Amino acid sequence: MALVGWLALCFAVGVLGSVFSLRAIPNWYAALVKPPLNPPDHAFGPVWVVLYTLMAVSAWIVWKTRPSPCRRRGLLLFLVQLGLNFLWPWIFFGRHQMLTAFMDLVALWAAILLTILTFRKMSHTAAWLLAPYLSWVTFAGYLNIAIWRLN
Repeated sequence: MALVGWLALCFAVGVLGSVFSLRAIPNWYAALVKPPLNPPDHAFGPVWVVLYTLMAVSAWIVWKTRPSPCRRRGLLLFLVQLGLNFLWPWIFFGRHQMLTAFMDLVALWAAILLTILTFRKMSHTAAWLLAPYLSWVTFAGYLNIAIWRLN
């Protein structure tokens, strides 16, 4: 698959997930008590554009490596974490189930870490490109659990 295919896949997940976010932000989410480190709403979109781009490049680098069981496992893990990534806005914003959304983030965090560890066997660059994503999901976990506790 070409880089454009990986970009399209990652951005499709982002766009589909944002459907739930965009509906809830001005009403339900705006009424919630937020923790001290909560960024402004307009910061999330640009962050995700960068993260989805890095994710797509990372998957593309691995896709270009020689076919192997490790590559297959790594790309499968990538798709699993992408699925968990898609579920979070639906659970948090669409269903308003903050604790369940946090559990999804824990699973997402583990899937990203496993993806990084697997990608590292084929490309250190591909693995490092996912580090900002893991950091952001860690921060999102803090926001998620804090919002749940405050509300």
